Amino acid sequence: MPVVDTDVLIVGAGPVGLTAAVELRRHGAHCRIVDRLPARLPYAKAVGIQPRTLEIWDRMGMVREALDAAVPMRGQLLYSDGADQGRIDFRLPPEVPYGFAALPQYETERVIEEHLARFGTGIERGTELVSFKQDTDGVLSRIVTVDGGEEEVRSRFLVGCDGAHSIVRKALGLSFEGAAFPEEYMLADVEVDWSLPPGYGVRVMHHGEDGAVDDLLVCIPLPGRGRYRMSMMVPPELSAARKPAGEQGTGDAVAHGLETGRRAPGIEHIQAVLDRLSPEPTTASAMRWSSVFRISHRLVNKYADGRVFIAGDAAHIHPPTGAQGMNTGIQDACNLAWKLALTVRGAAHPRLLDSYDAERRPIGEEVVGRTVRHASEGVQADPGDFATVMLREAQLLVAYPDSPVVGRAAPGLEGPGPGDRAPDCGGLTGGISAVPLRLYDLLRDRGHVLLLHADSADGLGVCGEVASGIRHLTDGQTAALVLLAPDAGTYAATGTAARSTGNGSGNAAAGSGAGDAAEAVDYAEIVDYATDADGRHLPAFLDSRGEFARAYRTAGPAAFLVRPDGHLGARVAPLAVPGAVAALSEELARVFRL
Repeated sequence: MPVVDTDVLIVGAGPVGLTAAVELRRHGAHCRIVDRLPARLPYAKAVGIQPRTLEIWDRMGMVREALDAAVPMRGQLLYSDGADQGRIDFRLPPEVPYGFAALPQYETERVIEEHLARFGTGIERGTELVSFKQDTDGVLSRIVTVDGGEEEVRSRFLVGCDGAHSIVRKALGLSFEGAAFPEEYMLADVEVDWSLPPGYGVRVMHHGEDGAVDDLLVCIPLPGRGRYRMSMMVPPELSAARKPAGEQGTGDAVAHGLETGRRAPGIEHIQAVLDRLSPEPTTASAMRWSSVFRISHRLVNKYADGRVFIAGDAAHIHPPTGAQGMNTGIQDACNLAWKLALTVRGAAHPRLLDSYDAERRPIGEEVVGRTVRHASEGVQADPGDFATVMLREAQLLVAYPDSPVVGRAAPGLEGPGPGDRAPDCGGLTGGISAVPLRLYDLLRDRGHVLLLHADSADGLGVCGEVASGIRHLTDGQTAALVLLAPDAGTYAATGTAARSTGNGSGNAAAGSGAGDAAEAVDYAEIVDYATDADGRHLPAFLDSRGEFARAYRTAGPAAFLVRPDGHLGARVAPLAVPGAVAALSEELARVFRL
């Protein structure tokens, strides 16, 4: 068998490729990440950060750095034909841990790149993929390095995160069906001195006599006083129709993104639009960069071919409405990377990687369709009440109920089921932590996690049996946590519960058989000294405010398998031995090589 240089070669070091690299390294796989650019681009292209992306970064252990660099997106101010149309406040349910944020793409890349460096992995810049060929064991790629030399890289897998003009996608011969919007736009990063409230985007439209939008200004707040990323229609003097044939593009059929070889808009072009459309008189200054850009909507026919995968703009492009593109690509990368890492370790079901296309391509299709619809009809074209629309825009409704690697939901199930996002909750208390914890605190930087809910000491004993069974089945690759339902302060314990506490002190149940009389067991004994059936310590927390039970709609013993990407892989209720281990084994067999 040929020598393998790395487990995964990633092409493209934007937010998507960097996310894939961090997730691979976090789960123990080796990777190389190459990018043809010599340095990070200084453009605030993708700006909006969705709450779901922040949850993913929390799981990856790097959300704090992102929050330090970002500013909140509190809502949007709307104006039409000179009239104030009110404002939209971006409100989410209180149990959602993060709100909407704005962060320039180059800062997003910096945050993820610095986190990746903690694993000893850096970007190989000025390095370009030239060609590749795959066989049954891996992929042989030819790259050109920064000094002009050529190198062959043997990897088990190849991931193309190389954007709308993806070399990887083209080399695979995948179709990329769709079309370009006829409009051209200007982008600029500027400061303004208006008195509009900070943290709000600004959308101003003007309609012509035919009712169509003939002038547009969209401003997204950036970190810094009065600073915005603005987009607006291109004036005639900057239109492609006015350019010589040799300056009208690169010959790539996909017209999407920032254009090169074109005259960049000047501050005077930005000021002219502000003079026409700004809600109040203002002056633009301190322009950091500007560009002309085009928008297309396209979707690849499949996200993978053999050992080669694509993610992000290489797979789907669409209007920037709602800041869905980069965030969708980050979820692509997270979904794929943990599956690749499990496969590299030899621990995955042989068909696990097939689930990447099965799960993510329908999401890409929905996002492309929705953003195209929003671009022409507005967000109000979406079905559902405003709260549902906000959850959808926040990407908190992304789910995989039909995935081949998650269980099927029971008929009439209430609450999150297999494939759904695992919701957060607070109020979890333990003996060592002096303050209540969030569930996401407990999930952070872990792989698969089995959440076991118990409402009695006997139930805790069942949890111990299940935790041991699943640990043995997955060779220790699934962590188990117990969440205890709140009570008046004690559990009535039988001998089973006494064994689960693993403590022989006087105020713990000391019986040794199922027929022992019930005794009062202090919560501290249960939480601090819970063990599984093998006598191993079993982390346990009290659901002191009942938030877990409400969020997961469970009142009795239950098990929830949380995947590394924060989606539920299985839900088993009621929980009982030995049936629970068998039921969970069936679900785990979809993912693991058991």
